[in-house]
Amino acid sequence: MYFTDRGIEELAERRGGETVTIEWVAERLRDFIDLNPEFETPVERLATWLARLDDEDD
Repeated sequence: MYFTDRGIEELAERRGGETVTIEWVAERLRDFIDLNPEFETPVERLATWLARLDDEDD
């Protein structure tokens, strides 16, 4: 298990039963970057990866 898996597991345990929209996730990511600008690049990469999951070219 990677260290980051702990956070992912906590997210699944605490919020796993909720239904959220992509817009809600995008707003939370913006809030996170406002509070933690040093994570702008990794969050941008994650958001781009999620946005392009269905692209056949990737």
